[in-house]
Amino acid sequence: MTLDQTIAGLTATPIAGPQPILSATGLQKRYGKVVALDNADFDLMPGEILAVIGDNGAGKTSLIKALCGAMIPDAGVIKLDGSPVHFKSPMEARLAGIETVYQNLALSPALSIADNMFLGREMRKSGPLGNIFRLLDRSTMNRLAREKLSELGLLTIQNINQSVETLSGGQRQGVAVARAAAFGSKVVIMDEPTAALGVKESRRVLELMLDVKRRGLPIVLISHNMPHVFEVADRIHIHRLGKRIAVIRPQDYSMSDAVAIMTGALAPPGQVEAAQ
Repeated sequence: MTLDQTIAGLTATPIAGPQPILSATGLQKRYGKVVALDNADFDLMPGEILAVIGDNGAGKTSLIKALCGAMIPDAGVIKLDGSPVHFKSPMEARLAGIETVYQNLALSPALSIADNMFLGREMRKSGPLGNIFRLLDRSTMNRLAREKLSELGLLTIQNINQSVETLSGGQRQGVAVARAAAFGSKVVIMDEPTAALGVKESRRVLELMLDVKRRGLPIVLISHNMPHVFEVADRIHIHRLGKRIAVIRPQDYSMSDAVAIMTGALAPPGQVEAAQ
């Protein structure tokens, strides 16, 4: 084989780009005559913040529910790290490394911060005390909860044993984010994380999201707040009429363009832009 042939062969070999850590193809979901998902596609790349936007009734909530196991699609394929997964419940998705921060936070106000951090996955003492008497290892849970909160800069929470109902809205959201970051080994999904917060608390939550991203966890952000979306997102998934109609980059489009594409006033780009 000549040198020219060798070079030609190397040139013809495609170079594989980064693979999605979480993807979906052809998702379908119907409720009678109502179509919630109509061959919807989705791709989340490693280490990115992907915003999902869409008008009310566009189907973005159904999409997220399918990804986190809260809803089983009628058809389609979901892949995590390139392997097909079939989540039948949110617990299965959590065990696979997908954590979700819901809009209502899913916290128990009467329980302490540490108890909420480990809610549903409490640690028990070793030996007979844990195996037989099922005593909780509260000292270890308190220590780990403090470490996770400190990692995300939530130092304003002084007492790890204070009840969640005594915290501000931003602090509660911080606890929910810290819990997701602590146990989400693959993906963190955040549903309207700043919807009920003031300006200062919203700013802290956005900083928390960037901190989580810097730790290497990709984030799916569902939000109606366009300034927040354009500030933190690497790519924006636009959902309309039950399917993905475009993926754009904030630096290439304005907020007005995104809203126009989302509502149908502007034709979407010819094809979904590939992640770099």
